[in-house]
This record gives sequence, structure tokens and C-alpha cells, in this order.
Amino acid sequence: MEKLIIATRKSKLALWQSEYIKAELNKHYPDMEVELKTFSTRADKILDVPLAKIGGKGLFTKELEIALASKEAHIAVHSLKDVPVNFEEGFALAAVTKRFDPRDAFLSEKYEGIHDLPKGAVIGTTSLRRRLELKLLRPDIVLKDLRGNINTRIAKLKDGEYDAIILAATGLQKLQIEDEVKYFKPISTDDMIPSMGQATLGIETLDNKEIIDLVSVLHDKNAHIESTIERDFVRTLEGGCQVPIGVKATILDENSIDVKAIVGMPDGSEYIQEDIVANIEDFENVGKNLAQIFIDQGAKELLARAEKVAFED
Repeated sequence: MEKLIIATRKSKLALWQSEYIKAELNKHYPDMEVELKTFSTRADKILDVPLAKIGGKGLFTKELEIALASKEAHIAVHSLKDVPVNFEEGFALAAVTKRFDPRDAFLSEKYEGIHDLPKGAVIGTTSLRRRLELKLLRPDIVLKDLRGNINTRIAKLKDGEYDAIILAATGLQKLQIEDEVKYFKPISTDDMIPSMGQATLGIETLDNKEIIDLVSVLHDKNAHIESTIERDFVRTLEGGCQVPIGVKATILDENSIDVKAIVGMPDGSEYIQEDIVANIEDFENVGKNLAQIFIDQGAKELLARAEKVAFED
């Protein structure tokens, strides 16, 4: 193939991720031209409403899928956490890349960490999962919506709208802007379980063998195992972007994998949480089996209530 076109969003982070994929492809195919083509998604345009209320995860991917379908691009680069667990017919998740830092991060101009915040401090996040987990860590804090790209969110923090904000650590690390805030502190996944696929890149294509074979060089086996478990867990629970679900699979050694998961109400009033160790050879069933344990404890009903509350807020 002489030329490959990557569809990407225009944000600095999306462009970094697409440039990273371009560089990786150039290592394997030095004679192939790789070009980035930018698109605006609905999620980039609607910045004053929580994503859950306007459609959830597909908002970051739809316009890029249209570009693939119309042959304007060959692949699309996504943050895997934004990719719906079910693909429309004709599309495929061709590769998942080596995982970066999966943790959430605490950012503040005044306070070193989440436990240093004064009672009633204001934390910015729109993520229902983060709201749930923050309320379990600090029931006394006040949560306030936070939308916009990374730079916009940091600017709002610096303007004093929030005592602290929570972002994915990997975004700041990729853009090398951790030092723009006085306190940047990644939060242990024991304290805040990330979103499925957080810090992994997903390469989407049309279901085209030539392109899938071409990008297979980007595929990371460990990230594949972890993300399969996480995405299966969410798919089995039938949970979208608009419900509070955290799930993190971590390979411990060649035989075993640890899986932490949580679902609950955004205010932390009800939740179900599990931490299991499973056989890595059974990874294609682990996520589904863990989800069934949650379902048996009433997780679907809990998530239905959580979704209803989220849309009422």
C-alpha cells in the first residue's frame, strides 16, 4: 500500500495519538506515506452538556466512521475508552496498542492530593464513574461539571472555578503538561478504578483484510487481553457511557490476571464492587463471568437507576 490516511479528531490529544500511530506505522513501513485528516465530532462541538445526555461514547467516533465508510480515510485512531463496545456492521477494531498509564489523576493549584482537600471542596468532573468513586473516597466534597479539552479544563482550574479536577493521567503525560499545574498526582487504581480501555488506543477500520493485516503490527497482546476483559464486562452489563462503571484488568504474570470492577450510583449511595484473580488463558470469558456476578447482585437494576438519576441532574 502506497498511502494510508488516518482519520482523527482535531484536539491536541487526538492529534498526538494519531501522530504516534503514524510514527509507529512508519517504523514498519518506511516506504508508505501516512497522512492525517482531521474531522470535528459532535462531542467536540457540544461542550456545555454532559456527554451522557447527548448520546455517550459514539459521539467521539461517529464522524470518523463516516470518513471510513466514504473511503476518505483507511483507519481511525480512538481512545479505546471512547469506543462503543458494539461495532456497526462493516466496521472492525483492527488493533489495540500498548497501554499507557491507565490511572486517573488529581490536579490542583492548592492541594497536594484528594485527602488534603478541605471539607466541602469543589472537584470538577463530568464522568459519572469518577463521581461515584470520588464520593466513596470523600463523601463531603462538592462535585461540579467539567467539559472541554484538557487545556480548557486546566484553565478553568487555574481561574479558581474548582479546588481540584480529575483527568486521565495519560492525556497530560502525552502532551507533557503535567507541570502546568502545581499539583499533579496520579491516583492508584485501588482507589479509583479506571474506565474500560483507559490509556489504550483503538484502531478502527472497515472490515477489510488488507488494512487489518497492515495495522496488525500495532496490536499489543497484553493490551488485547486486558481490554477484551474490560469491554466484555461492560458489554455484558449493557452499560454505556451514561452509567458509572469502572473496570480494570491487570496482567499479574504469565498465568494470572487481576480484575477490579465497580458500578453504582453517581452519589456513592449504592455500589457493587469486586476484585478477582483469574486464569489468563480464560481471558475471553473472564469479563462476561465477572459481569454475571454483578448481575446476580442486581447491577443492571442499579445501573438503570443510576442512568435515570444522571439524566435528571
